[in-house]
Amino acid sequence: MPAPKILVIAGSLRSGSHNARLAALAAKELALAEADVTRISLLDYPLPIYDADFAADAGMPRPAVQLKHMLEAHRGVFIASPEYSASVTPLLKNSIDWISRVREHGEPSYAAFKGRVFALGSASPSSAGGVRSLIALRQILELGCGALVLPEQITVGRADQAFDEMDNLKDEKLAAALKVLARRLVEMAAMMAGGAE
Repeated sequence: MPAPKILVIAGSLRSGSHNARLAALAAKELALAEADVTRISLLDYPLPIYDADFAADAGMPRPAVQLKHMLEAHRGVFIASPEYSASVTPLLKNSIDWISRVREHGEPSYAAFKGRVFALGSASPSSAGGVRSLIALRQILELGCGALVLPEQITVGRADQAFDEMDNLKDEKLAAALKVLARRLVEMAAMMAGGAE
């Protein structure tokens, strides 16, 4: 059986983003768990603020269609979500909103979120590790988009001090938890891929 394809996304474009570091580390752990990993930056998919009138008048922006196709090409998705005002970043929410509105060949709403499994992580300078962003993101993905989201997640508190000079997590329990989450995502993505064949 071929290695399951996993997509890794950071919900931040900020220079030195803790969540970009977490996404990179997750990609490494997923590759070690024998996944075929693709890590993308949302910087490469520039989108206007979602507006139904814009979509009706100008059509779907090409980056929205590309993002949807990228999602559909993978059976597993890891999202590293920063916390803004106790929720997800506008960048991440806007990307999800656009993907959810791209419909091709008469498919139903939210088709891109079905048939794949999501794993969530967050890193924050706060001691809570961005957990409130994961609560909000889980609600968006599960209730809003009908996605399957693993119950396991990882939150990295005091993220400004959490990574060593090689960008690995200093805390052994957190590092182990990320490895477990990566393996779980790979296992579930493999099951999803097997069920689709």
